[in-house]
Amino acid sequence: MNVAAYLIAVAIVVPLVLLIAQAVRRAARQRRTLHEIAAKGGERIPLTLHPVIDPDICIGSLTCLKSCPEGDILGIVDGTARLIHGDHCIGHGRCAAECPVDAIKLVFGTAERGIDLPMVDQFFESSRPGVHVVGELGGMGLIKNAITQGIQVGARLAELTSQARGNGMVDVAIVGAGPAGLAAALALKAAGRSFRILEQGSLGGTIAQYPRQKVVMTEQVQLPLYGRFGKKLISKEELLETWKKAIAKGKIQIEEGVKVSGIEGSDGAFEVATSRGPVRARKVVLATGRRGTPRKLGVPGEDLPKVTYNLIDPEQYQGCRVLVVGGGDSALEAAIQLADSTNAEISISYRGETFGRVRDANRKRIAELIEKGRVASLMGSVVEKILDEEVVLTASEAPVVLENDYVIASIGGELPLEFLSKAGVSLKKHFGEELGGAEAHAKRGSAVRATERPKSHRIRKLYLTLGLLIFAWLALEGWGYYWLPHAQRLRSPLHATLKSSGPWGHGVGIVATLVMLSNFLYPLRKRLRILSGVGRIGDWLDFHTFVGLMSPVVIAFHATFQSNNMLATATSAALGVVVLTGLVGRYIYGLVPSAAGKVVAVADLLGKWERLRDRMRPLVDASDDPKLLHMMFDEAAKPARPGSLIVMLLRLPFLRVRDRFRMFRARFHFDDPADFAEFKRGYRVLEKMRVQVAFYDNLKRLLRGWRLFHGALAVFLVFTITAHILVSLYFGYRWIF
Repeated sequence: MNVAAYLIAVAIVVPLVLLIAQAVRRAARQRRTLHEIAAKGGERIPLTLHPVIDPDICIGSLTCLKSCPEGDILGIVDGTARLIHGDHCIGHGRCAAECPVDAIKLVFGTAERGIDLPMVDQFFESSRPGVHVVGELGGMGLIKNAITQGIQVGARLAELTSQARGNGMVDVAIVGAGPAGLAAALALKAAGRSFRILEQGSLGGTIAQYPRQKVVMTEQVQLPLYGRFGKKLISKEELLETWKKAIAKGKIQIEEGVKVSGIEGSDGAFEVATSRGPVRARKVVLATGRRGTPRKLGVPGEDLPKVTYNLIDPEQYQGCRVLVVGGGDSALEAAIQLADSTNAEISISYRGETFGRVRDANRKRIAELIEKGRVASLMGSVVEKILDEEVVLTASEAPVVLENDYVIASIGGELPLEFLSKAGVSLKKHFGEELGGAEAHAKRGSAVRATERPKSHRIRKLYLTLGLLIFAWLALEGWGYYWLPHAQRLRSPLHATLKSSGPWGHGVGIVATLVMLSNFLYPLRKRLRILSGVGRIGDWLDFHTFVGLMSPVVIAFHATFQSNNMLATATSAALGVVVLTGLVGRYIYGLVPSAAGKVVAVADLLGKWERLRDRMRPLVDASDDPKLLHMMFDEAAKPARPGSLIVMLLRLPFLRVRDRFRMFRARFHFDDPADFAEFKRGYRVLEKMRVQVAFYDNLKRLLRGWRLFHGALAVFLVFTITAHILVSLYFGYRWIF
């Protein structure tokens, strides 16, 4: 009977493990393929706010994947989260907020390529006192974050100023009528402060220049004087219309067509130079965005009226010959809109060979249009000059002359560095670093909250206290009974109450079952988008951990610390393995460092090793056994290969003996002891590093399997719990009912 029960359990668990392993491998292959395609296509990590994942901490919980409104920006590769489509990240920050173990940090720039951002403090004040920078200009490209920053800076300036009286001075001059500038204006209006909004274009700033029906916002925010603003998906037209309602409700006026050229004066008494005369203000908010003015083509003829830098209304190009220049999302979206909305003859010119830095939907759609002949593709081409009825392009094969009516140059914008320098705002280059840590992020409008960490510590202390109290209560209730041998328990007056089928024991079992089932709330929270954002995911994981640790304790009291039947034993065993694998995944997995840092160190050492080989090559070649020394050079330079941790540990002693023997033989082939000492030192350091890389990789691979057993046995646990309940009901155990 016992053997049969074990065989049944194995027959259920093993297929589950294999199915889950196959699904995990299939998903990993897909993510790895996407990652490689993105790398080959030239995709880069965004320079604005974006996530960086620490593989030493990440436990592959999947919550970051489900939380991103932009889709498959992240993916699980080799057990940890990776940026799959990093170029599409627009800085929501939801992934960092949803990571249960704080493995994701939001940073600006990359280690390879920095980004220039204005130097500001936690209140958005720049290096020039009284001048504040918010929104895209400060690195927050997402509309929601820009609005949040605008509200925060408006509230801050309301605290620092009082109502300006007379002399034509206002409390705040806001430069830019985009999301950040308008949100700041609403916050100031709600606080009763005076301001003027100066916009060189029109309402919406850069958003107003987007193509028609472009979806520009995917999250809701709370606006002062208006209420809930936006919706899950909103087009440019809907967004601008909502802004009009908000500013109408707030009775806010926007001075459109006003270009700001400089800022004179000092904090409390600024004079903003504009195309319509000076504006006097106590404080200044720069919310102009990073695009500044459109980037020019820099070719003869670009000043012709036929050249424009954005697509507003596709219908005006009906029946015309249009050339779109650029390889980014804005260029592709312009070409797609023209193809879908007009009968224009469309060509697209891009200096690259592929559209690498674009969204998948745009890449696929433009490929379809090119294949159908609806859009003519001119890859690897550069505009040479623009004429009244023609455009001349330089291509890799030969010059191309196109008959042309209009040119739409969607090649980005230039950061207003000159204006910032003239305004006295200093810049700092950020190389993949957090801007002031979590607390500064909280004040700068991102998803990270400064109060979460202390709150988490308090919750964990509460769980610890609660767990100890529950254990003490259960132990004291039957202290004298649980220590008795089985035969003496039957004669104990407490037996009728505390036994598994007794009123107390049965009640504890029911509570333990409910506790165990509540453990599945965390997986549901991770995987169901409808639950995304409901409570902090770290708190859910803490609850999951607490319940997981308490379940075997309570079950043990229900079973009175005895194995009464095989079904109950199987349930307890499955529960024990689930808890054990959960602890491995939650705590032990993150303690093992990844090999990434070691790989970098190995690369540096290999460079020195090859230089040592080049220097010693004449000595080696002149020795009586050059083959041995060259073999040792090659052996130490081999890359570490991942494999089985057990096999590696078994082979390691034999490899050590082999290396020592080789080193002993090599000693006699060096005339200079100093050369041999350098060779020996380099060889040993490289071997040690290679072993460390292989060890970390193999151990990570081994521990990564915890998720397979954890998931499979959790499913098996549901089966055994259900069977245990059904058997109890069948034999008439209905507790107090």
